[in-house]
Amino acid sequence: MWKWEAEGQPKAVVAIVHNAYEHHSRYAWLIQKLRSAGFHVVTGDLPGHGAAGKKIHDERFDAYVTYVKKLVEVALHDNLPLFIMGHGLGATIVMRMIRAKKFECAGFIFSSPWLTLKQQPAKFSGLLSKLTPSMKVNHDISIELLTRNVDLYVDAHQDRQYNPVATGSWFKELQAFMKSVAQYEGTIPDVPLLVHTAGNDKIANSAQTKKWLMQQNLSECQYKEWKHLYHDVFQEPEREEVYLYTESFMNNVLRSLGYIV
Repeated sequence: MWKWEAEGQPKAVVAIVHNAYEHHSRYAWLIQKLRSAGFHVVTGDLPGHGAAGKKIHDERFDAYVTYVKKLVEVALHDNLPLFIMGHGLGATIVMRMIRAKKFECAGFIFSSPWLTLKQQPAKFSGLLSKLTPSMKVNHDISIELLTRNVDLYVDAHQDRQYNPVATGSWFKELQAFMKSVAQYEGTIPDVPLLVHTAGNDKIANSAQTKKWLMQQNLSECQYKEWKHLYHDVFQEPEREEVYLYTESFMNNVLRSLGYIV
């Protein structure tokens, strides 16, 4: 994992947990925006992803959880307020983890969590029960389904580190993992929370995310649905607006903690 220092005096740390199949380099724009605003950023690649990734994902989800725990430990070294930001499956992993453990965290920011999926592998209907552990499953999530930002298409098509192919056992575990979060009847710790969803999300079901949020007993939470945006809200043409909304949330939390922003 890597750490980027804030430009000037740091006011907090942001730990970013990326989505399935991708890697941390896709967040270069967001990392720079956060650094410019006075935030340290800690992030890296989930096991099996990025430069050391595999052609076919077969990692256990326990490995993802272990990685995020280490990411949070690194982020806490500076003794600054910590915000944990998760996107897609990254958000779902954090949502699952905070049920059992209260992180020393100032706030959470989730974007487009995976609780139920709209985009399924081809011929998925009736396939799950027939999946064998070694069967190859192509999730068929292309850049065109993730964002309307055509400026990113050329680089994305040449990105050899992005790979939406997994084994049958991985895909079964994904389904069980999402279900365990979506159907959990308890509540998460009372920590400020911001949830972004995309009104034109081709990948995840935003209604399920809203339902999950309404079940939480939080003193401070914000839910923002970006009407015309696709799944990757921080990659969209309107990403500046999404970022400013996020920065405002973090600054408000810091003020409530007694920090001068």
